[in-house]
Amino acid sequence: MTTGGRELDLELHLLDRQVVDRDGRRLCNVDDLELEIGEDGHPYVTSILVGSRVLGRRIGGRLGHWMDAISSRLADSDELPSIDFGYVVEIGNDIKLSRSREELRVDPLERWVHDNVIARIPGSGHASE
Repeated sequence: MTTGGRELDLELHLLDRQVVDRDGRRLCNVDDLELEIGEDGHPYVTSILVGSRVLGRRIGGRLGHWMDAISSRLADSDELPSIDFGYVVEIGNDIKLSRSREELRVDPLERWVHDNVIARIPGSGHASE
């Protein structure tokens, strides 16, 4: 892939990198990528796929199947969580986005854990981020 005149190795420069929202908050890791073939015959990244369902499918085997199965049961949708690649503003040590965490809503498992576990701990509403 070429970006800004620079060639990127997708596995080296994108996979498993930390994704940061526009406010500098850690959002997730890049677990996989969605590609489409353009009219010129070259593949283009269209989405960053995230979450334990995606990671489970990528690593495969019993552990991967287990991660996918549990995450699928907790998910509020059949769609895999993804981030439009058009929101990427910088690729470096982190992948920086032009959107906030609230706008993207790609962390259903984290929301479930917060709502059903963390929020029930006395005093948890006052913890700093």
